[in-house]
Amino acid sequence: MRAPTLLALSALVAALVSPTPAHAHGNVSCTMRFELSGWSVIYKTSHGTGRVTCRDGESMAVHIRTYGGGLTVGKSRIHGRGDFSGVRGIDDVLGTYVQLEAHAGAVKSSDATVMTNGPVSLALAATGDGWDLGLALGGFVIER
Repeated sequence: MRAPTLLALSALVAALVSPTPAHAHGNVSCTMRFELSGWSVIYKTSHGTGRVTCRDGESMAVHIRTYGGGLTVGKSRIHGRGDFSGVRGIDDVLGTYVQLEAHAGAVKSSDATVMTNGPVSLALAATGDGWDLGLALGGFVIER
């Protein structure tokens, strides 16, 4: 094997086995605990707060609001957990996520939904009190 080829092959192997920071590939694991309350009569809105925590030690308090429209009616208060994917750093979780939601519940209800904000996805699981019924398209906004 010629020296330049051997050198190039060695550099490639070194690059493949070298430790790479998790944020370089969008692999920072982040979760969010949150509470929301809101209502809907054709237009759906809710507001709340949460805390995003990442495995790299970063965390931040966030404000959450949702909006949307469709065939929907109800009033609810929920609390839950969200799991993010595609995150390179904690600031990647901020922004507006597109949400399509079908929901139905009375008194005690639960909800699960997945939404996206470009390369970042958010899977939510929540339980709560209230009543709701409908189908809505809208946004889920996470801000500082």
